[in-house]
Amino acid sequence: MDIRSQVSMVFHLDKCIGCHTCSIACKNIWTDRKGAEYMWWNNVETKPGTGYPTKWEDQEIYKGGWEKNGDSVSLKGAGKFKGLKNIFHNPHLPVLDDYYEPWTYKYQDLFTAPEGDDQPTARPISLVTGEHIDVKAGPNWDDDMGGSPDYARQDVNLEKLTPAEQEAMFQLERMTFHYLPRICNHCLNPACVAACPSGAIYKRGEDGVVLINQERCRAWRMCVTACPYKKSYYNWNTGKSEKCVLCYPRLESGQAPACFHSCVGRIRYLGVMLYDADKIEKVAASSDDQLVDNHLDIYLDPFDPAVVEQAKLNGIADSTIEAAQKSPVYKFVKVWKLALPLHPEFRTLPNLFYVPALLPTMATVQDGIYDSTSKSLWNGVDKNRLPMKYLASLFSAGNTDKIVDVMKRLMAVRLHRRGVTTGDISKEEISSAMDEVNINADMADAIFRLTSLATFDERFVIPPAHREESIEMLENTADVKGNTGFGFKERPVRGL
Repeated sequence: MDIRSQVSMVFHLDKCIGCHTCSIACKNIWTDRKGAEYMWWNNVETKPGTGYPTKWEDQEIYKGGWEKNGDSVSLKGAGKFKGLKNIFHNPHLPVLDDYYEPWTYKYQDLFTAPEGDDQPTARPISLVTGEHIDVKAGPNWDDDMGGSPDYARQDVNLEKLTPAEQEAMFQLERMTFHYLPRICNHCLNPACVAACPSGAIYKRGEDGVVLINQERCRAWRMCVTACPYKKSYYNWNTGKSEKCVLCYPRLESGQAPACFHSCVGRIRYLGVMLYDADKIEKVAASSDDQLVDNHLDIYLDPFDPAVVEQAKLNGIADSTIEAAQKSPVYKFVKVWKLALPLHPEFRTLPNLFYVPALLPTMATVQDGIYDSTSKSLWNGVDKNRLPMKYLASLFSAGNTDKIVDVMKRLMAVRLHRRGVTTGDISKEEISSAMDEVNINADMADAIFRLTSLATFDERFVIPPAHREESIEMLENTADVKGNTGFGFKERPVRGL
């Protein structure tokens, strides 16, 4: 086993209120510079919806991520030969209109306009060209399914649904949406790292954060193509690529990343996961039906004595192992099996997991009577407003059984807590729901606590930074054949 430590995240979508506070916190700290106006390292999308940039999930357009080739994987739209062919013209890059052209307003006109009968206005001007523009889109243009025919109905995940299922989703009594916050996933098998011709992108050995060396970046923009989540951006002013750095200066000082710290809904969790790096290529090349299970299996039990021993032999500090044992991410992903990766079929093995939203029940109103379709207060998972096939397209590579299992677990916890607080649900119904997914009362209460009542230190278990070890590795191994200087063994980069 080649055990590494990875800072991982969980976003609980049932708690996201779509306030964009996370996005603003990130924007104010990292992307308020010239050339970065259009960048949102953290953004919040509405699903169903096309997202940012438009249709980023459609890899037939953008050619991001990896594709399975037998027992291995290769980059879908980048790499040595594909990159060389497109080095002077890359047809798979999103253009500015796919994001949006950033703008401000010519406020001076409000003060310098000549006296007249009309109220002066501040016309929008482009932050790129400085010229007047007609605003046609923005980063959150389709919030709350705004303009559904143009945005929500263009969601590529709807392609998995029949026309009748799609139309049913947009009937007024069935219509629903939820928010999807996104940042860089700091993947175990990052396509951006493999695609970079200049080797500017690297994955830190001590915590797995993926960064771009601005001195080595040569603006090939292959990372923009390769990242299927489109979380690598090109700064048109500096001529360099940029991306989310997981606020690593804050992590190193024991603080949560800005978007995590500012989250109003407290949907975000951060912790360490231990994983076996020897399995990365095999897991990435898994069949679609086994991809999610194999991905989750790559993370190891931090309480297992054999894992702890091997982790120590691999240079992982005791304090990091202790942080892994307290990790809320480990609980959500491995113990409770409630969190899943976003679009695992991209095969980058992301380290950001989502607890899907358990959406409200459907009901009918007839003769002034509200009639729920459930046995008690809520309907079953099969009556969910959002079809399981849609959620499976997002979080389980099309495996609806995986989504149904998560939904039943969430429902079991909801029924249990409803029974505890109000007592208006029969014990038989609660017991049946919990037995079906092998959850007991203690586990349900623990899930409830970490979801609803967790303190700051419970949500963010940040390992002490060991920069001295990283620097030592860099100094001692940079010139040693077989090592890269970042604590990683040299191995052929897949797809190059």
